[in-house]
Parts: sequence; structure tokens; C-alpha cells
Amino acid sequence: MPFVPAYNRDGLQPNNFNMFEVNAMIVYDGKRKLFHLKNEYLSLVLCLRPDEEGTEELLMAYLGAPLTDPASILYMTDLKNGASFDSLRQILPYACPTDARGDYRPALVCARDPHGQRCTELFYASHCIKPGKPALPGLPASYVESDSEADTLYITLRDGLTGLTAELRYTLFTQRPIIAASILYQNEGENALTLENAGSVCVSLPGRYDFIHLHGGWAKERAVERVSPAVLSRSVSSARGASGHEHNPFAALAALDTTEFSGECLGAALVYSGDFAITADENAFNTTRLTLGLNPRTFSWRLEPGCSFQSPEALLAYSDHGLNAMSQALHSLIRQRVCRGEWRDKERPVLINNWEGTYFNFNHEKILNIAKAAAKVGIELFVLDDGWFGKRNDDNCSLGDWVVNREKLPRGIKGLAEDINALGLKFGLWFEPEMVSPDSDLYRAHPDWCLHAEGRRRSESRNQLILDMSRRDVQDYVIEAVSAVLRSAPIDYVKWDMNRNFKEAGSVLLADGRQGEIAHRYMLGLYRVLENVTSAFPHILFESCSGGGGRFDAGMLHYMPQTWTSDDSDAVERLFIQYGTSMCYPASAMGAHVSAVPNHQAGRVTSIRMRGDVALGGNFGYELDLSAQSPEDMDEIRRQVALVKSIRSTTQRGVFTRLESPFEGNLTAWQFADDKRIILCVYRVLSRPNTAPARVRLHDVPEGDYTAPDGSILSANDLMRAGVRPIFPREDFASCVMIFEKKN
Repeated sequence: MPFVPAYNRDGLQPNNFNMFEVNAMIVYDGKRKLFHLKNEYLSLVLCLRPDEEGTEELLMAYLGAPLTDPASILYMTDLKNGASFDSLRQILPYACPTDARGDYRPALVCARDPHGQRCTELFYASHCIKPGKPALPGLPASYVESDSEADTLYITLRDGLTGLTAELRYTLFTQRPIIAASILYQNEGENALTLENAGSVCVSLPGRYDFIHLHGGWAKERAVERVSPAVLSRSVSSARGASGHEHNPFAALAALDTTEFSGECLGAALVYSGDFAITADENAFNTTRLTLGLNPRTFSWRLEPGCSFQSPEALLAYSDHGLNAMSQALHSLIRQRVCRGEWRDKERPVLINNWEGTYFNFNHEKILNIAKAAAKVGIELFVLDDGWFGKRNDDNCSLGDWVVNREKLPRGIKGLAEDINALGLKFGLWFEPEMVSPDSDLYRAHPDWCLHAEGRRRSESRNQLILDMSRRDVQDYVIEAVSAVLRSAPIDYVKWDMNRNFKEAGSVLLADGRQGEIAHRYMLGLYRVLENVTSAFPHILFESCSGGGGRFDAGMLHYMPQTWTSDDSDAVERLFIQYGTSMCYPASAMGAHVSAVPNHQAGRVTSIRMRGDVALGGNFGYELDLSAQSPEDMDEIRRQVALVKSIRSTTQRGVFTRLESPFEGNLTAWQFADDKRIILCVYRVLSRPNTAPARVRLHDVPEGDYTAPDGSILSANDLMRAGVRPIFPREDFASCVMIFEKKN
């Protein structure tokens, strides 16, 4: 229900719009100078506080469970009652903190004026409340399909000396415990300014919180780390030109007693794929400040008079029912209102990718033999990976030359795709469009098209350089080169890869003094390319990849509804990777394949049963040579494919719940649930003798009775309270998937 004040202790009437401005879920109380954003899940209270000079500062007075009377928590700090010369500025919960005003905590905004000074001061200028949610031109963002889904508060702050304005936008979704926030910066002054920090949102909370983030590296992405509170700044960031393997643009603040199923927490995710920074600062006054935005280390932006700059969007998800509820809120929003297009809600096909089965060593006949084996077991899509173009027989050449290699594929992509279609399979193709090989026709023709610093050596990684996507001519080349291939053949899937990060990032087309803009301009250029290509081919299912999971973020999911989760496809390693990824991202976004053993990354040998049981929790596929598998394994693959097809509506669109963490023990468990069934997935890493049988309790099972795999009938209550006992074979690396069908 929309929030309307239930009572008015100051005698004001709710319909007195001189004092109360009401728009569905957002209320402005003109007498108390406060804004209340409320739905049934949360309240956000912002207030205006007059300072000693009569200007008004914007404070975040509250973010948490829904309030009845927001005035009850107004921040009433008196500057004259401070304990020391700077203490009061250290506890005021600024909504848009700057480097000025005696606040020594991390700033959200920093602008350098023509004199080199950074003393930005932002005070309240105006506000408005509108239904719906604005798009962010040129940037990915969440969206609504009807204005009834959300309301947005716009608050403009202004620096009277420089003319810099910051329009803070807070969108509250009607039926979600989520707020989307961003800032539009504008230069209304007479002189150019340099933005050195253009953050997206700042959250101020009283008290101490654990800091949860996802860290790792190539082939070991998104490990969950929970850091105990400390009087210091904790920061995660990327300065590599991509959101990165090392840190993910997601973090959470959790009350000290918060668990997966109880307690308060706030999850924060940036809808962005480039350099970012998330900082949680706890100071000596027991207050915590969380900031999200672009990474100031690699960012600056010259803002000319009359020009504007839009920050990326941040998503804030509140839960007072533990970490799972926070994650589920983000899963739902990302799946339904960040992802777009035909494939947002469609069931994803079971695929076979030839990469680990052949690497570069393939031809038309070899690929067709794998496809024939795939057709026999019910696989729906064949994906041809790296090596089909230019002179690409290894990773030393040809990136950028998107012309088919006729020695390998004499009938071209079109002929191969048609032969695979004749088997009943759809056809997909791998690209790495953002890269160029020094040994390529493209580089020889345009050596200035790569990112580089003039006069400096060009650092190669994987024998490749990065195209300068800040340039319009490079963007147009990539759009046309990729589109020409997609028009040339019946292609239904694209894997879009990006296998190295920035170094010596510069552009010959950017003026002196503007090279600090390159990291963000690259992302704006890439987003333009993705918007054009995906819009032109809406029937194609696009999957992003960056050395595996090096760019697994909500920004990429806006254009491509799934991401290759990690180059590490080992079943045991994937328990950690997929579990950690689920802290923010839905299972429908995770590419998960069964690969050969010994595993090519970890060297581990696991059963094909366990490899399949782990992979069915994501977008399911295979990455091996099916034409070389044993009859017994082919029978198991046929069973797995049939199983995945029968349950993928639940695994892709059902509610995902973490039950047992691989980071805490030998057992991992999670479940998927919808109105048709519950799917319980349990995994054991090591077999141990003389131990008590495991028992796993399900959570949040919809009310009703369920038919268990053995035919018995169990109630939702029994599944949650008594739980079930998974049966494992007596071996290491074992799994058990149990499906409970709901009775009508």
C-alpha cells in the first residue's frame, strides 16, 4: 500500500500539499523537511538539515525496516554540542558527502575548480517526485515496464560557488525491497570543472556491521569473505578496465548476528562493467558509511559549462530475514528488470561447446561428428568456439579479422551451421570483438586503434591488445564486423569473450588532460556496441565471458542475460564459485558446463554424475568431445539432458536458496523452488568413514504436500523441520539431487 501518514502530531493534514507532497510510496513532509520512501519491505528517510549559515544539507537519516512515523528518527544533532573540534562532522549521515565541510571520511563527490581547489560544497536546491523510473542514456540500468512499478525521488544539490549540481535519484520499487540510485552531475557554472570522483550512492548507517564481499582471481572467482567490523575503511575495487576476477562490484553490510535466514543486511551492487570502487568506512563514532561508484584511481572527467555526466546505477537491497532474502531480491530484479529481450524469460537451450574438446584443432568433419553425437542425446545447440577465423590456429594471431578460415571450414560458417541445423541442433559462435592481435590485418591497417600511451611500449597479454572502444570509428567497425558474420549464417547464440585487461590505457583521439576519461569512455563505447548488436539480432541468445567470470556483473547482464561463470569447470571448484556468485546474481545468469576429466584446470577426476549435478544449477551444457565418450557416459549424458529439460523452468525461474556452504564444511547444498516442485541439490566433497548420516533441512517451502523421489508423501512442514537424508555413493566427490513434486 502507498504510504500516507496515519496521524499528524503537528496538526497538519495529509492533503495539505503545501506541506505534504505525496506520490504513491514517496512522501515529502515540508514542515519537518524530510522525505520518506516506503513500501511493505523497507523505509528510506532523507532529511534537510539547516547548517549554521542557513543552507540545507541532505542527510540519510534512516534505511531499514518500514517505519510508521519517520519523524521519530530525525537526526537532531546540534553542532554546538560536539565533544571535539571535528566530531560532529564525522557522525552526520551525509547523503552526498564531499571533501569539504570538515568531513574526513571517504567522499562521494570531488570536483576540482579552475584554481585547482577541491572544496566542493553541495546544498539542497530543489526536488520533485515522479512515477516510474528514468532510463540512464548510454548506461545499463534496471527498468520498469509500467510506471506503477516504481516511484522516483529527484533531489538537486548545488555548489553555489562553482555551479556544480548533483541530481540524486532514488527509485523505490513498489513490490521489491530494493532502491535504485544514481547521480546526474551538471555544470551550471561559467568555468570548466574536473570531476575526480563521481560516485553513485552513499549510505550512512549507525552501528557496526560485518562487510561481505566476493573476491578471487582467474578460475577462482567470487569467493565469499565476511570481514568483522573494524574502525577503518574496507574497500574493494577494480582498476583493470573491467569489473574483474579479483573483486566483484557487489558488497553487503550485515548485522553481527545475521545468518542466511535471520538478521538485517543491506546488499549493494553496481550496474556497471568497468573500474569501480566500493568502500565501507567505520569511524570512531560507531557510524558506517558505504559508498559505491566509479574508481577515483582511474577516473577523471572534464565537465564543460552546460554539460552533464551520469554516474552508473547502484542497487540497494534490504533484508531483515537474512542473507538469502537479500540475494533473492537481487536475483529477482536482475532476472526480471535488468536482463532484457527475447531470452529474458525463455528457457535456455542445452548446449555443447567444442573448446575443451578440440581447442584450435578442428575442421568441418570433426565438428560435425561432435554435433552428431550431441543430437543423439538430445542436446539442442552446438557452439563453435575460438579458431574459426583468419589464420587462427593458436592464440598468436588474427583477433580482429572476423573472416572465416576456409582451410578449416571450406563451406564457411553458413555451410557448417546448415549441416548442424539439419541434425536438429541450433548453431552458435564465439567472438572476442574487443581485442586485436598485433599479427592481424586489422592491426596492420590501423595500429592506432588499440589502447596505448603515446611513446610507450604496448604491453601484450595473451598475444593481444585491446581495441580503443572510446573511438566511434572503432565502435562502428566492431558493430559491422560482428553483424556481417551474424547476417551470413543461421546463428542462434553468441559467446562474447574478453580475455585481457587494461594497461597503458590511452587514446590518440582524447585531448591532453582528458586521458583520465578513457576507462569510462571505453565502457560507454562498449555499451553502445552491445546495444546496437543485440538490438539488431534479438533472436540470438548472447552470453558474455571475460576469461571466464572476469566481467560477471549486472551491467553486462543488461545486454546479455547469461555469463560464463568461470573458466574453471571442475565440479568441486564450481561449488565455491556458483555458491559465491549466488550472493548477488541469479542462477539463470550462470553458464555451467560438464567438462572432461581429468579436469583441464584442476586436474581432478570426478564422476560424470557429479559434474552434471553441479552444472544443472546454471545454464546447462557440455564442454568436451562427445564423439569420444564411453557408451556408459553417453547413457548418463542422455539422462542428464532429459532431466535438465524437465526441470529448467524451475532452475532458471524458481527461487534459489543457499542451505549449506562449501566455505564452511564438507557439505554443500542449495535448493530451487516454484509452485510445481522443489529441487534439492546436495554435494559432498570427501567421503569419510564412521560418520553420522547427513540431513538437510529445506527452507521456505511453499505450503502443501510433495511426492518424494521414493514415492512417499512429505508435507512442506516436514521438509523444513525434519529435513531429508541425501544418499551418496561411497566415494569422494559425490552428489545427490532430489526432486519433490507438489501434489495438486
